[in-house]
Amino acid sequence: MLLSRFEQARFVVLMIKFEHVGLRYGIGPEVLSDVSFTLSPGSFHFLCGPSGAGKTSLMSLLYLGRRPTRGSIHAFDKNTNVLDRSELARLRQNIGVIFQDFRLLPHMSAFENVALPLRINGLNEKKIKSHVEELLDWVGLGDCMHRLPPTMSGGQQQRIAIARAVIANPKLLLADEPTGNLDDEIGMKLMGLFEQLNKMGTTIVIATHSLQILERLPHPRLILEAGNLHVFDPKTTVTDPVTIPSPQTYVEGGLDV
Repeated sequence: MLLSRFEQARFVVLMIKFEHVGLRYGIGPEVLSDVSFTLSPGSFHFLCGPSGAGKTSLMSLLYLGRRPTRGSIHAFDKNTNVLDRSELARLRQNIGVIFQDFRLLPHMSAFENVALPLRINGLNEKKIKSHVEELLDWVGLGDCMHRLPPTMSGGQQQRIAIARAVIANPKLLLADEPTGNLDDEIGMKLMGLFEQLNKMGTTIVIATHSLQILERLPHPRLILEAGNLHVFDPKTTVTDPVTIPSPQTYVEGGLDV
């Protein structure tokens, strides 16, 4: 069953920890400055902020696709600053990524797109068939597995992208504006899938500018502004409201994740 595959003991004390992280490109100014936060196993955060705040850079650091200029990043109980490229590549196998533009292979069926990570990992075809069919049923696309992405709606393609990102059972799931190209109703249905994944133990970070999502789902927010980060939990009292922009600010300011 899908639940039994995802509800596994994580054995990870620390998922992600940024300590005084700074990032600059070349000799330019820092795009991230003194960023510190922790993602605990099984947590759910939104990433928010105005255009140019550094969200793209932060996501690339979370994916371990870039090293910080200063400070340290610990991932899955390891100090990534001292790891070589092959060691970082192995750590990235614990991370799933969902892109706003889906990035599905148009000449491959929904089944083949979702199966790709398992084939790369060398899983046998019998298990691949079982896992992919189970997961496509879970996202509501069991009857579309042989269709090509260009023949599917945006909502269907996004669900295929979600299935592909989670098929290898990542510990951390990063989603870049997963509802940005969808209407509100379909977007909230997709958020329901993320909520289910989180309840099964997956740590989730979603970049979003959706006011509806931010107001309806009271998860902590990583708020970037001019390279500086604030952590805001709407379930707790805000002691310094001046430093915490309202959700409407994210929408009016625009996002460039």
